[in-house]
Amino acid sequence: QGLQLYNVKMYEGTGDYQNSSLRITNYKTGKVEKSHNMGSDSIFGEGITILNGKIYQLTWQSHVVYVYDLNNIDKPARTFQWASDGWGITNDGKRLIVSDGTASLYFVNPDDFRTISSIRVIHDSKPIEELNELEYIDGFIYANVYTKDVILKIDPANGHVVGQLDLSGLPQKYFPNQIIPDRTDVLNGIAYDSTSKHLLITGKRWPKLFEVKMD
Repeated sequence: QGLQLYNVKMYEGTGDYQNSSLRITNYKTGKVEKSHNMGSDSIFGEGITILNGKIYQLTWQSHVVYVYDLNNIDKPARTFQWASDGWGITNDGKRLIVSDGTASLYFVNPDDFRTISSIRVIHDSKPIEELNELEYIDGFIYANVYTKDVILKIDPANGHVVGQLDLSGLPQKYFPNQIIPDRTDVLNGIAYDSTSKHLLITGKRWPKLFEVKMD
């Protein structure tokens, strides 16, 4: 559900109630180096982001936000309440940016998780619903749309979509024999490698991580 590359380590937030976790992975080998299982019958993990030495992890419908010290993911250092569903989260270096499955994106104070402002995401004069996983790159918000094989490039000043990345057909092309019916799910992971300037893309229960060069 959440994906971020930070100091050469991949931080992942996974979902699925009892199996929800926060973990640190060697993204070159796929080996999980550390994992904290935080799911339950009512807690479903969602997006994550790292800001000011803290990891923020959303949950889907329980309205809880977990905050971890970057150097200790064994237990949350504190929690916040969030009134809406938790879907995706990123940051612009000062504010958290949160999606809740609607066409809105919320700019949030990281110190108390209160909403500062919000924007509606618009494309061709229509609001784009089900904004999901988020990543902030060079002044723009990148968001995938749930169940769609696209990533949108959004201007945070006005919510307008200024670009679109089409990623349709990746499972069928690159791991057709590893698609498990009712298990291998939709595109739902965006991370950014600031060194190579490439995107890292995956999906729910995908066996592969893709490196994508943007022209």
